[in-house]
Amino acid sequence: MTDEKTVKPNAPAQSGEVRREKKRKIRGVKRTAFAMPYLALSVIFVVVPLFIMLYYAFTDLDGGFTLDNFAHFFSRPNIMAVMGKSFLVALLTTVVCFLLAYPLALALSSTALNKKFILVMLFIMPMWINSLLRTYAMKIVLHILSVSNAWTAVTVGLVYDFFPFMLLPLYSALSGMDKSLIEASQDLGASPVKTLFKVKLPLSLPGIVSGVLMVFMPTVSTFAISDILGDTSTYLFGNVIDQWFRNSGGWHIGSAYSFILLALIAVTVVIANKLTKGKKEVGGVL
Repeated sequence: MTDEKTVKPNAPAQSGEVRREKKRKIRGVKRTAFAMPYLALSVIFVVVPLFIMLYYAFTDLDGGFTLDNFAHFFSRPNIMAVMGKSFLVALLTTVVCFLLAYPLALALSSTALNKKFILVMLFIMPMWINSLLRTYAMKIVLHILSVSNAWTAVTVGLVYDFFPFMLLPLYSALSGMDKSLIEASQDLGASPVKTLFKVKLPLSLPGIVSGVLMVFMPTVSTFAISDILGDTSTYLFGNVIDQWFRNSGGWHIGSAYSFILLALIAVTVVIANKLTKGKKEVGGVL
């Protein structure tokens, strides 16, 4: 009798758990199904081109395995210098974008809600226009302003083109910040400057890292902006890769150069993730 009484109360609970488990499995399948189109697009437009690039990077014109394509890069000091110059330009562009975007993001995040949307849209709307059109428009503006220095023109064009990609993560991070921490800092007597460096900057670090990556990575590999606004003296590593791919016999070397650049960018991403490890994300995209 005791065993029957013990089993009967548990039976409905067990059957309920089974039903909930089945529902979870069904829901899990449905969620997975929603991800299938994105997965297919990622395979077609990311994974497959990556493997094609790797094939060309490690083969010669006859299809045989070789490392000469990579040796070509390391045996050309001038090409390595162009890569170094590209990283310096990308770093300068990222720093300028951050110095311009962070104060603006602070101002936007503290603006009244009814005005915030309009102000944000004013800075985001240029992103709706094609990048090449914006670059040609900037070329006209720089010509009107009589900016003749090619490096200045390229840097201004890069900052103008990638500025929104720095602003968005910073604005998202600062808007999602716990305002009670800022109030606590002020109540404890901290000055606005100390609150900025001790509270706001550390809390917005994920957004900062996201913005840095979203500006730095495409700037390193860009070629259209430097090609339109600059001259041969402002050729970046992206221009070098573009020239090799335009050559019918240069796909192998161009792929090797692309793989080297991809590896360096991957190292940058790993370092950035280490910086934000263990920190609460408040609006970044990482």
